[in-house]
Amino acid sequence: MAKKAQKAQRQQAGGTPATVALTAAGAGFTLHSYEHDPAHPSYGEEAAEAMGVAPERVFKTLVADVDGALTVAVVPVSGSLDLKALAAAVGGKRAAMADPAAAERTTGYVRGGISPLGQRRKLPTVLDASAAGHATICVSAGRRGLEVELAPETLTALTDAVVAPISRS
Repeated sequence: MAKKAQKAQRQQAGGTPATVALTAAGAGFTLHSYEHDPAHPSYGEEAAEAMGVAPERVFKTLVADVDGALTVAVVPVSGSLDLKALAAAVGGKRAAMADPAAAERTTGYVRGGISPLGQRRKLPTVLDASAAGHATICVSAGRRGLEVELAPETLTALTDAVVAPISRS
């Protein structure tokens, strides 16, 4: 019963598992909220436009299946995920996009709001190397219309991410 009460309290305060994890870690971050348009064709591009942030600084969280294991890839919305590079980054041979239902079930988030932080089950994570070129980047804060801005080093530390070139333009 305590877990249900904590979840209800978190939702009342407007928090998500991602923001709760950041706060608990004492990490510096800025929360950005915007009105999500369900008709927009791209969650990431919508976030960049709504916040007025360059698409190279807004990163999307994708879940892939690498040799049978779910793996998180965090890449700029201005590019796409290189599945071969992702597999290589985690020592795998083959990668494919994960089944959306499996990604949602495993992370605890809905598509378009999957955050690399505060996932129900912590998955291996790879952050695209381009993140290092920015003082801060934005990633989903755990729901559509909510982004968190933080230093790439903070994201790497909190997710135990491998940093590798996994995106292509």
